[in-house]
Amino acid sequence: MAEAARVGQGSEAGLRALEERARRDLAMLEYPKREWVPPRTTRAGERVLDVLVVGGGQGGIATAFALRRERVENVLVVDALPAGREGPWRRFARMKTLRTPKHVLGPELGVPSLSVQAWYEAQHGEGSWSGFDFIERETWAAYLAWVRELLAIPVQNDTRVGAIRWDEDESCFVVPVTTHAAGRSVGTAGILRARKIVLATGIEGAGQWYVPPLIRDGLPKARWAHTCEPIDFAGLRGKRVAVLGAGASAFDNAAVALEHGAAKVDLYFRRPELVRVNVYRWAEFTGFLRHHADLPDAEKWRFVRRFWEAGQLPPRPTFERAARHEDFALHPGSPWQDVREVEREGETVLEVTTPKGTFHHDFVIVGTGFRTDLASRVELQAIEGHVARWEDRFEPPDGERVDELLRHPYLGSSFELTERAPGEAPWLRGIFCFSFGCLVSCGLGGASISGMKYGVDRLVGGITRQLYLEDAERHYAALDAYDVPDLEAV
Repeated sequence: MAEAARVGQGSEAGLRALEERARRDLAMLEYPKREWVPPRTTRAGERVLDVLVVGGGQGGIATAFALRRERVENVLVVDALPAGREGPWRRFARMKTLRTPKHVLGPELGVPSLSVQAWYEAQHGEGSWSGFDFIERETWAAYLAWVRELLAIPVQNDTRVGAIRWDEDESCFVVPVTTHAAGRSVGTAGILRARKIVLATGIEGAGQWYVPPLIRDGLPKARWAHTCEPIDFAGLRGKRVAVLGAGASAFDNAAVALEHGAAKVDLYFRRPELVRVNVYRWAEFTGFLRHHADLPDAEKWRFVRRFWEAGQLPPRPTFERAARHEDFALHPGSPWQDVREVEREGETVLEVTTPKGTFHHDFVIVGTGFRTDLASRVELQAIEGHVARWEDRFEPPDGERVDELLRHPYLGSSFELTERAPGEAPWLRGIFCFSFGCLVSCGLGGASISGMKYGVDRLVGGITRQLYLEDAERHYAALDAYDVPDLEAV
């Protein structure tokens, strides 16, 4: 399936016919037709975007598409990476297939001719979709590229966002950006202005990938890599590799190392045994996906804390991909107490100490995920002091405190940031956190494919509501001046 599924292979005629059908479907759904957001410029005549979307992956593409369907056209998407590298799929994701079942809907927003199934069958024939259970990673990346191109989503790649600030005089956000031309290390600085900003910055979008200090500070960088980083797997041939963590990405990287000839891979984790039940599968129903954001805070906390306690597991194919190798070993109940370089038998090795003993390796792959930390986000550095976190709004019951969850931003029901001190920064509501940072407040609507169907609708509804209410006087003036007759004078 993988190679043939890429755009440009399979049935080109089938794909072109599908594209014509999609355009016709969109034309039939084009209501209301007219743009309605009054254009805005600064006093100096600079253009002000209605919406700036930061992040050109699946969430950013879907958001821009949904805004266009609501006739909000003055939108720009920016992404720090070159075209085709947005999102994780062609960078650090190392699974063979998505973990989400293929029937989960993505950025087609209810238009069947834009669905991944229609796209796949247009190239491989009717019924070809039934030949597999999970979409291959490269296939999903190619599908997203097709959607972006077909819909002409306005994405400006190689563009990195700096510290956002609010311009009170102009009533808009000021966003410094640096654009890097391909192959150039020096970029061109500029300024974008926007009324609303969507942070569609992915799974780590409310913080940073996390490396335990004992590795980060205790080992030379050449001896370790996080799963989110480029890894020279060919260079691990014949090496003894330690993987810290038991999530899906940890198993993915263990498998890739073994497939590239690693002599041995040992995977360490804290829990006494692997998680066996995926509670996130439970969450895939309308009630939770659409309405978690409508629950009282205490109920939101109860549900999300249950997810947190349950943990995550590698899907069966991911586990089996690693476990089929004889040189793969699991170390449950083995948090790392120490790791350091030592001389042993004439070579420098990494000595790992756990409650169950001491082990020696040549390289470490860190599969410890990410940590929520708004202060670490470059785009928020100038304003994050005003942003409310859950710890500012909610006191967990005794014995239920989870610091990682309390660091999440406390969002409104449409993913908007809220101010820490009332009246201090009301403009924060114009920034929308459409990343994994929304988990406690809005459930799975941000970074996940499974939540996109409902999350994008909730997000865009919040944006259009603000745009309309803020311009109510201008809309009334337009209504008051409206004088287009339906009947000729009698």
